[in-house]
Amino acid sequence: MTTPHPQSTDELYQALKENDRRPYGRTRTVTAEELVDAAEQFAEPVPLIDALLELHEAYTYGSEPRKSPVVFARLLTLFDEQPDVFDERLRHQLFWRFKWVAHALRQLPEIPLASLRQWLTEMRDRYEKADLGLQPYYGQAYQLAAHVGEDTALAYDLWAARTRTRLSDCEACETCQRARHHLRAGDDEGALRVFEPVLAGKESCKEEPARSASYALLPLLRTGDIDRARDLHLTGYRACRRNPSMSEEVGRHLEFCALTGNEARGLELLAENRNLFDEVDSPLDQLGFLTGVEVLLQRVEALGHGELPAAGYTGRTWTVAALRAEVQGRADDLAARFDARNATTTHADRRRARLDRAPLLEKLELTLRTRELDEVAQSAPVAAPTAPVAPAVPESLPELILRARELDEVGHPDAQACWARLRTLVAARDYTHPEDPAVGPLVRLRADLLSDEANRAGIKDRFADAAALHEEAAGLYDDAGEPADAAVSRACALLATAEIPPEGEAAAEARTTALTEAHAAMVRLHEETPDLPPYQEARLLRLRATALAVRLQTSGDEEHIAPVLAEVDLLHTFAIRHDLAGQISGARVLRVSTHALSGDLPTAVAEIDAVLDRLRTDGPAWHLPRTLGLRGRLQLGLHDAQSAYTDLTEGLRLAADWPADVVDTTRILGDLAEACMHLGRPDEALRHLTRSAEVDLRRGNRIDAFCTYSNAAQLSLDLGRVEDCIALLDSLLAEPDVAAGELDDRLAAQLRLTRARALHTGEDLKAATAEFVALAAESAGWEDDPGSHAMIAAETAVLLGESGEFERAREAADQALAAHAKAPRFEMLSNSLRELARLQAQQQGPDGLADARAFLADAGRVADEARAAGFEAHGRSLDPALAYEHGRVNAYAGEYEDALTALDKALALLGEPGQGDGHVGEWAECVRLAGAVEGIYLERPAPALTRLDAAIARLTALGHTEETESLTSLTARLRDEA
Repeated sequence: MTTPHPQSTDELYQALKENDRRPYGRTRTVTAEELVDAAEQFAEPVPLIDALLELHEAYTYGSEPRKSPVVFARLLTLFDEQPDVFDERLRHQLFWRFKWVAHALRQLPEIPLASLRQWLTEMRDRYEKADLGLQPYYGQAYQLAAHVGEDTALAYDLWAARTRTRLSDCEACETCQRARHHLRAGDDEGALRVFEPVLAGKESCKEEPARSASYALLPLLRTGDIDRARDLHLTGYRACRRNPSMSEEVGRHLEFCALTGNEARGLELLAENRNLFDEVDSPLDQLGFLTGVEVLLQRVEALGHGELPAAGYTGRTWTVAALRAEVQGRADDLAARFDARNATTTHADRRRARLDRAPLLEKLELTLRTRELDEVAQSAPVAAPTAPVAPAVPESLPELILRARELDEVGHPDAQACWARLRTLVAARDYTHPEDPAVGPLVRLRADLLSDEANRAGIKDRFADAAALHEEAAGLYDDAGEPADAAVSRACALLATAEIPPEGEAAAEARTTALTEAHAAMVRLHEETPDLPPYQEARLLRLRATALAVRLQTSGDEEHIAPVLAEVDLLHTFAIRHDLAGQISGARVLRVSTHALSGDLPTAVAEIDAVLDRLRTDGPAWHLPRTLGLRGRLQLGLHDAQSAYTDLTEGLRLAADWPADVVDTTRILGDLAEACMHLGRPDEALRHLTRSAEVDLRRGNRIDAFCTYSNAAQLSLDLGRVEDCIALLDSLLAEPDVAAGELDDRLAAQLRLTRARALHTGEDLKAATAEFVALAAESAGWEDDPGSHAMIAAETAVLLGESGEFERAREAADQALAAHAKAPRFEMLSNSLRELARLQAQQQGPDGLADARAFLADAGRVADEARAAGFEAHGRSLDPALAYEHGRVNAYAGEYEDALTALDKALALLGEPGQGDGHVGEWAECVRLAGAVEGIYLERPAPALTRLDAAIARLTALGHTEETESLTSLTARLRDEA
């Protein structure tokens, strides 16, 4: 509660209003209980009645049916004692909630069937005495018959054939009941026909269409409407997840996952709804939820994954098999208790029918993030999967060591499997090193393994770790009497150290200096190390060239181009002389990259074509995927998306022939997504992005993975796949490290921001606003990034305005303005302030004009600042847009002369449109509104028609016929009314 103990009825009602914003659950319920205690201090009965109504609602929708009838009994007593206190509103609420109590009593197996019937008799008597229609009573009688499992034909007719009354359940709820009647009769098609108005969004309420969607999932699958079932799963699940009063619906979504080959997603959703094991106090809802859980767990166990972790009752960790056994026992007991109360076997029979269902589809892709059962881990981040089937490695230890070095010498990817095997053998307690001069001492092997580990750290940009491991390896090589290996390791350490990102404003300059010094040290090291074998000398030359190439990439200085090419020529000449195929390829690829960094893309493409020709004839073959990936990026730079797509697709295909770490498939997939976007294939781009992210996740690159997933979520939102976007983000935000706050906080905030925007696009204004408000509060503490806070606070203000909460919107807008003063966001803030003004004037008319004008005054100051700063908007120009909004706001408030003056100013600022003018649509709309204000509201049709006719002629002459349609329509209306 905002006010700990209300001291007046005004404070009480404000606290009730604030509590109403909270989601149903313990926090809302406890607050409602406190407010009832607070209301009892006032002499007026109405505040107490309102507080009791709020508590009754909290118990009903918080799934606490045992407490709901007790509160209602107090309300009924107050009504009997002081009927005159209950005005029409309170009286309606009281009689409406007779149905809630009937529902609550059905939920409790300890309540005798006779008591349920007695309550229905009480309801009927009360309705008749109050001269209210009995259709709601017959609706409850039908639901009791369906619950018990009696013949419902008569009860259904008595209810469904009656005319609805003001106290009937809403049309959406009654539609759901009628459709379920068809389902119980086995008529899927008939049920779906009845469901349709609700599923199509024509009828809705607090729990609809989410409830109907959960019942329609399997009928849709059985009748072949698979895409509709998928869509309803996404929208319906989101509306009921974690909600105790809709736990049975959650269970049906779990069942849907189990029957469509989405067992892994089912376990993910189960983890997300773990609270329902403990927070659902309704036995009947528990039964429905647990049965859905059991269908899922039973399926997972049948597929041989009974030992997977599963989210279940708090207090212990669960495997799938153990939780299934626990759930089975509890659900069987609940079904037995209801059947004993009802003297039927209905609930056990319905439960068995659900558990006996066979899967309806082998695999239905439900979300953008496809996961398999062996990737699921409920209590830890996704682990890196086992590597692809490794190539055969020698059984003999000496042969294995020699083979690893032989493969490593030429850079063959199969060396990885050999080093991995050796790492395991050497770590064993009983390891005995072979006494073989060809193998060398154990210290040399340990150095080899450290060098391999350092290289893998470098690939993951863990430069500090790589540098330390290379230095350690160099020391061991010295001990083993291998100076050439030691020199190469030290050169690697020099490069890794220079690549450690420096801090501070001059980071790029510092890194450039470090790379220059590293190169000089490598040259000295090279000169001071005699008798280098050719393959080791080539490695040193390659490291020298790489240091200068990274320097060029860091500085972008043209003076750094020639030194790179000179080093590359040295490497290339040396590699050709000694026939080192891998280094020949490496040198030429470095040359390609240098041309690309210098901006000479055509030369880079010509050079890489020659590289590919050589690789296809002379190898090494494992360089092909990476080189094709580079050529694809170059083609993207040349705006040849089709060629890029061809190269990247082939590179991805060839990469599958080699171990996962050989080729950066995530980069190829990301580039392939970009190529698809240029080719107008966004859905394919989305698939490549999600594949790229999942590969990164499997490799343990979680930050990279979440960044890519964030891009995929934004793309899916841009494509209008709102529910896909939300489902993807829900899945990511439920990851244990994200939920625990261990992920980068700004990245997590970006995921939540995209989700909030998707919720807004999906017209879930309440959820979107709650998320934006939370993000605005968090971002207020981002001292290093006030611009982002300005953006989030401004968007939050608009959503609060859409909800009609203009006091809170004003507060958020003031936060945005304060942050904007530190880091200007001219266009975004101006747009938000103008939209807030429009919303307030539109919703409140003249009463909101002063506050709307205050928003516009703020927008005017932002526009002045932007003009002084020389800022140019990417979208609408700020000054004419502001003048137009002044016109619209004044029109909403009935200040038509001021409105027309503002619109004329906007038109003057825009100027007459020309051929190909980007603001022609804005100009036409401004003319239309000015014509409407002048001709209709100011009742001056003649000048309005002159204005409109001139605009139509102007637009027609320019070929903008589409923009004339609204003007022509308004002109016709004015002439008709003249």
